[in-house]
Amino acid sequence: MKRDYYEILSVTKTATGDEIKKAYRKVAMQYHPDRNPGDKEAEDKFKEAAEAYEVLSDGDKRAKYDRYGHQAFGPGMGGGNPFGGGGMDMNDIFSQFGDIFGGGGFSDFFGGGGGRASQGRGSKGSNLRVKIRLNFEEMAAGVTKNIKIKKYVTCSHCHGNGAKDASSIETCKTCHGSGQVRKVQSTFLGQMQTVVVCPTCQGQGSTITAKCGHCKGDGRVYDEETVSINIPAGVYEGLQLSMSGKGNAGLRGGPAGDLLIAIEEEAHKELHRDGINVGYDLFISFHEAVFGAQVEVPTIGGRAKIKIPAGTQSGKIFRLKGKGFPDINGYNKGDQLININVWTPQHLSSEEKDALESIKDSENFKPQPNKNEKSFFDKIKEVFS
Repeated sequence: MKRDYYEILSVTKTATGDEIKKAYRKVAMQYHPDRNPGDKEAEDKFKEAAEAYEVLSDGDKRAKYDRYGHQAFGPGMGGGNPFGGGGMDMNDIFSQFGDIFGGGGFSDFFGGGGGRASQGRGSKGSNLRVKIRLNFEEMAAGVTKNIKIKKYVTCSHCHGNGAKDASSIETCKTCHGSGQVRKVQSTFLGQMQTVVVCPTCQGQGSTITAKCGHCKGDGRVYDEETVSINIPAGVYEGLQLSMSGKGNAGLRGGPAGDLLIAIEEEAHKELHRDGINVGYDLFISFHEAVFGAQVEVPTIGGRAKIKIPAGTQSGKIFRLKGKGFPDINGYNKGDQLININVWTPQHLSSEEKDALESIKDSENFKPQPNKNEKSFFDKIKEVFS
């Protein structure tokens, strides 16, 4: 069972961003792998702290977590592990959060010259955006879509390192594998020492003596990949989902970007959507309104029969409970609202006109609204209450 993120960092729910950052720095220093070599428990706590900080340092993710807890990132919420699919990766943690320890990174902070920084990775790949058009049934029930995407993928020949073979990679002679060099500058305050990215290896910690002939040293090639996208139930037009690590592969083993999925709605022939509710305009004949009837109406994924009572007025709204869309951010489910329209004949034969003329003065044909009958505005309020 996952521990509470606030408990992991030993902060309160009202903690500021700076307090959370300071707390994470303290926990990460305590359980850093360089300080606890070979300690699996310390490594797990180090990853746990990184996951907690990744959520609590992001305003949107923190708000979701405060409201739903760990369920905010479950499959039903379009999430998963908030740090991305496939679990924690140490290099991702160093790459993403190393900046909060200052320019020197983790290993430099602890005084390590050729430690973890020597495992430097290339630059991160860019994000990709795709649009997926869904019908009402797919949006209501959820669906898995397999789509082909043209993008940069990791080179299968060199496995992303950009080298011809293992012997073609050597430790950088400038930074000796750290990926960083110290630079001394003279200022009016005296000499200032700073740590900058190694200009020779660009922070990689290693150099390539012979490039991979397939990717020309980039560690990636442009190709087509089939991606399986799990769309949760309750998505709606304009919603954007994200799949971590499914974007373009990074240069020379750098982490891949994300795949951003924009949801588009395919219009239904008969229904229309209003939030989690579904609306339908039902036209009935004058005869059906007077005598009542049983009619069939379309719903998401099927049809349903409803009873029209005798004397039903135009504007009456019937509700089919639970026939709408599920709420992607909760456990509620919308309804289907059926708006009754009594169809007024527009073309009559002479016989039909004579028949209506003969009863037009009948007392039963004069409007006699019931005092208990709700007004149009009351009906609207009831629908949205």
